Amino acid sequence: MNHFKGRHFQKDIILVAVGYYFRFSLSYRDIVELLRDRGITVHHTTVMRWVHHYGPIFKALWRRHQTAHAKSWRIDETYIRVKGRWAYLYRAIDSNGLTMDFELRKHRDYTASYHFLKRLLTTNGRPDRLVTDQYRATLKAVKHLIKQDYLSKSAHQCSKYRNNLIEQDHRFIKRQQVRSASYQSTRTAARTLYGIETMHAIHKESRKKLGLFGFSAYQEVDQLLAT
Repeated sequence: MNHFKGRHFQKDIILVAVGYYFRFSLSYRDIVELLRDRGITVHHTTVMRWVHHYGPIFKALWRRHQTAHAKSWRIDETYIRVKGRWAYLYRAIDSNGLTMDFELRKHRDYTASYHFLKRLLTTNGRPDRLVTDQYRATLKAVKHLIKQDYLSKSAHQCSKYRNNLIEQDHRFIKRQQVRSASYQSTRTAARTLYGIETMHAIHKESRKKLGLFGFSAYQEVDQLLAT
């Protein structure tokens, strides 16, 4: 599929703009300045539209080409402010710190926990260990999934200490909170955060491979679109 058909700007310009935005703590106007230094004039609202358009696309392509994960998982959620209210970004990583899945929800409740966990288990199979916090809605969702035979009872653990790994991994998203004032709806927040999370996931995978020349946001998203 040609994801750039009908675009006024060339593919390379768009990939640099969205790649830098998803990778670094930059505003839309920061991206405009970077492009202007390279002789490219673009309005910040155009960059915003690119971000909202390509975030879900990057997520879908990344999810399609995920590799096998370790069988010990950490599940948690973090707070995201959207138009003055809290929304909740559910996240899952394995014991190596690699991202498995993520989803933004309006509420932190049983329904949100259940659907996120069910999709995770359906996609990745049964883990040897699933570590969660002791939030009541999450525990209720886990019990229901155990009854439905998606998960074995012995695999579930509630441990604040064991969940430190994902708590530390939340820091990358927390650094983006300065931008959250611009989130005017759950839809635009989700589209933006999905791009940020996808780039974060790719960066962690690249760092594990120890590439000789380091990480390139542009090259990674270009390769992602080519697969």
